[in-house]
Amino acid sequence: MNLFEVVEGLFEQYGYLVLLIGLPLDFIALPIPPGNSTLTYTGFLAYKGIMGPAPAFLSAVFGAVAGLTVTYLLGYKLGMPLIERYGKWLFLKPSLIQKTQLYYDKYGNKLLLISFFIPGVRQFIGYFIGIIRVPYRTVMLYGYAGVLSWVAFFFGLGYIFGEQWQYILNLIEFYLKAFFIAIAFLLVALFLHNRLRKQKRKKKSEAAGG
Repeated sequence: MNLFEVVEGLFEQYGYLVLLIGLPLDFIALPIPPGNSTLTYTGFLAYKGIMGPAPAFLSAVFGAVAGLTVTYLLGYKLGMPLIERYGKWLFLKPSLIQKTQLYYDKYGNKLLLISFFIPGVRQFIGYFIGIIRVPYRTVMLYGYAGVLSWVAFFFGLGYIFGEQWQYILNLIEFYLKAFFIAIAFLLVALFLHNRLRKQKRKKKSEAAGG
């Protein structure tokens, strides 16, 4: 049984509950069913008239928002105590979390808007912003906006492209992965370049001082 048959079977058995329960599970890092496929197939069912477009879309938004909220609260309440107690075994020190928070304060809110589209990030972003104690009002403003755009995009794929939804979804996911992998390599390259420049400047200043 392939991925799409799993999603189809779940909808046949549970209907709207797949969105209300399945999407929060996707955020909790139990992607059964997987979020992108679930939303696109939901749009297809709305296109076919099997599900009402408005209740299907609203159920998807509610399920996704619930998933983000639950993981944020888990990270907020349990994250730092666990890291302070067991972080050394996972190479996660409180000082690293503090540095990460500084970077987030500078760039994070804008990245939060697109993080739900990044493969593998959606399942952990809620825990992460909870651990670094991002204010809930910020989560409401940027996180929920990001969730809404993610739901609308993939729901729209199924609703607009109809019978071609599987082909379009595979195509979109392929290019999303390729794009974000390229961005990751670019960021690593820039980081290493800046680090090497700092080391060279440091050596020059030490040589001049010596």
